[in-house]
Amino acid sequence: MHPIPTWLWGVFWAAVLTLLVVDLLGHRGHHGESRRAAWMWTGVWVAAGLAFGGLVWAVLGADAGQEYLAAWLIEKSLSLDNAFVFLVIFQSLSVPVRAQHQVLFLGIFGALVFRALFIFVGAAALERWSWVSYVFGAILLVTAWRVLREDPAKQQGNRAVSWLSRHLPVTQHLHDKKFIVRREDGRRVATPLLLALLGLELTDILFAVDSVPAAFSVTKDTFILYSSNAFAILGLRALYLVLAGTLGKLRYLHYGLAGVLAFAGLKMVVTPWFHVPPLPSVLVIVALVGTSVVASVIARRRETPAASREEGPEPDATVRR
Repeated sequence: MHPIPTWLWGVFWAAVLTLLVVDLLGHRGHHGESRRAAWMWTGVWVAAGLAFGGLVWAVLGADAGQEYLAAWLIEKSLSLDNAFVFLVIFQSLSVPVRAQHQVLFLGIFGALVFRALFIFVGAAALERWSWVSYVFGAILLVTAWRVLREDPAKQQGNRAVSWLSRHLPVTQHLHDKKFIVRREDGRRVATPLLLALLGLELTDILFAVDSVPAAFSVTKDTFILYSSNAFAILGLRALYLVLAGTLGKLRYLHYGLAGVLAFAGLKMVVTPWFHVPPLPSVLVIVALVGTSVVASVIARRRETPAASREEGPEPDATVRR
């Protein structure tokens, strides 16, 4: 554990709240819904996360800075799995792009609260019972096997949304950006936006069971864990909008994510006998995710010319008789 100055917590919360307000104001009406704006905001959130990591490095030292970077990369890479689920939820409920930002903003705000709960409870458990690290390691290894076998890009529905649809009074129609509306008979019912928001929150809680223990594999410091998690998930909305049209094309990405989870799980299990420093962990994470993305892009490019050849040449409308 690193001694954390009180002012550093203040800088963290000031930065997070300022960026949230700027993000909210920047997306009033229909502003910021374009792909170009999503790319810009993704760059802003990545730069903010790395800049805060530089501050951690300068104030707490190189070890703490490397731990932050490793934890941030783990959460950032695993958030791609969240993006797959978000896409499935929005498509299944036919939520238009103009309403997605509001749902994502509120969903991410809720995720900040739940991640804090998971991190501080997990840190307390690890400090009191050393065997909890083996439980976390086992959870990560089981999850890695599940992610390896199940391609999230092929999911057709979301269980949380299906369950909510069966147990809540719901209208099938959107009512602008309202979450609850009143019918003519006076009965209040949920709109698809509320279903999407609750589905996102429940899904994030399930993902936190995987991603938070993965971050514990590189550091046990609650400040580093929470700040790295916060800056990683704050950019999830913009990252989702950037990747929404290309997620299905990254066919090998889930192999890279499974590798990250398996690596984190093994680290948790072998920590009492073998310690892997944060910097090599960063390199392993980058290599796993990067290789899966590059392999997906190469496979996609190879298939495109092949598909064109199978379809045959287009008929030439200018052929002379």
